[in-house]
Amino acid sequence: MRSVSPNMSSQSWVSTRDTSSTGKSVSNGLDGSVGFERETRRSTARSLLLVFTATFAMIVNIANTTAVATALPTIGRELQAEEAQLQWLVSAYSLSSGCLLVAFGRLADLHGRRKAFLLGSLWLLAFTIGCGFTNDITTLNILRGLQGVGASATIPAALGILADAFPPSPSRSLAFATFAAGAPIGAVFGNVLGAVLTEYTAKSWRSAFYFLSGLDFICIAGAILSFDKDIPSDENDKRVDWIGAFLVTTGLVLIVFVLGQGEVAPKQWRTPYIIALLIVGVLFIRQLERLLNNQNAGRNNSSWLHSLTTSPPLMKLSLWSRADGKLAATMAVAFLNWCAFMGWLFWVQLYYQNYKQYTAIKTVIRLLPMFVSGLVCTSFVGIMASRVPYVILMVTGTLGASVACVLFSLIDENATYWAFGLPATAISVIGADFVFAGGTLFIAKASLPHEQSVAGALFQTMIQVGTAVGITVSTVVFNRVTKHNGGKISLESYRVAQWTCFAFGCIAMILAALSFGGVGVVGQRKQKHSDMEKIPSDHCANVDGEN
Repeated sequence: MRSVSPNMSSQSWVSTRDTSSTGKSVSNGLDGSVGFERETRRSTARSLLLVFTATFAMIVNIANTTAVATALPTIGRELQAEEAQLQWLVSAYSLSSGCLLVAFGRLADLHGRRKAFLLGSLWLLAFTIGCGFTNDITTLNILRGLQGVGASATIPAALGILADAFPPSPSRSLAFATFAAGAPIGAVFGNVLGAVLTEYTAKSWRSAFYFLSGLDFICIAGAILSFDKDIPSDENDKRVDWIGAFLVTTGLVLIVFVLGQGEVAPKQWRTPYIIALLIVGVLFIRQLERLLNNQNAGRNNSSWLHSLTTSPPLMKLSLWSRADGKLAATMAVAFLNWCAFMGWLFWVQLYYQNYKQYTAIKTVIRLLPMFVSGLVCTSFVGIMASRVPYVILMVTGTLGASVACVLFSLIDENATYWAFGLPATAISVIGADFVFAGGTLFIAKASLPHEQSVAGALFQTMIQVGTAVGITVSTVVFNRVTKHNGGKISLESYRVAQWTCFAFGCIAMILAALSFGGVGVVGQRKQKHSDMEKIPSDHCANVDGEN
């Protein structure tokens, strides 16, 4: 069994593996050998376009959720839809885009990330246009679910492309930091887009879908012009674990569905189908774990049934134990941080629109500082990731999300926006950018070249599930307080919901402080390629990639 060197904090952290599939030792790319050669052949303009395209895909992905959420009241009036049907316009996209990430990440690693990105973007383009021509709510809900499938293919592919295109260097730090900024920028951009186009264009909410389809086309053009050609996977066994893909996708869909519907079901969490679906979802995930544990044995049997059940696992369980378990800790911190950050954002929007009775435009204006703060955070992480220890990035990020929650937990409804709203909005983005950028840099460094997309997809999945859990738990608390107050929604209900989000942020901060103390920096200062072969052996960390 291989172990991780205590010197893993070194900027020269390199990992190797002995592949059972190829029978030869292969560098995992952390030394940047392949990435360095690619980067030197790529012009600066093409590298910038590559980062822009990947980041733009993230912006479009998030905007597809927030733009529609802003337009929900108008869609409901035009299509004569009930509130429960409208909720599915957001949930259907989130379910399909979040729960298929791991499966598509594996396919991207096996068959080409550029190909996966282009096909996913084309799929997203087609169904985004389709959404704009829909005239009934049921069809729109179905198309929204199909639309999310495209996003689930593009995002893990984009992460893998960035990791492959840039070796450990300041360029990689800046690339990942820029990509991380796509999430908060996309949230604000989508809100602005949905509010402005819905209110000021003749096509109303349909204009948002037409505009987003145009942005999908930009992503496709950017990928064709800038993405490197796919390098064939070095795995000899390229079978896809379809049983594992079915189990993880179905299990996640059921769990996320229950989290989103538990509070609005007829009998809430006591509703029979809510209980049944939660149990089935957990059993599917449990069965996936057993399947992954048993898939390394008996691959020489030629029967079709044996071949189907012993294909290479969708993801190796050893992935969670990389870097002495610090990769698993990174996933947990991301999950908890997004419980806090997205819970905060959800309740801030409801506070402004439902409690303060602001219009969508006025609400969006109050969230615009997130855009500016996101740009500042991106620049900071890109420059300082090679100088600031990983623990500082993660603790600062989780602290930012926690402080934003505290400010709205203590908010005075009569106070000026500058006292609570502005500082909370600006600080909140630190939680998203620092944790996302730092986490993806760490995961790219700890993952092997043939699993970059699936590792990135797993990180994205933890974020998606964290979003669902954070909003669900805080909604339960909000509803309980409202019920205790006789059914009247008061400022206290919003405050308690934010305190709940604050608790998630605090747990994330404590976990980050305890887990990442010895990691060091995850970025890397500029280093000559010839120097990479001179790294002392005691600075190398072997990561178990196959067992």
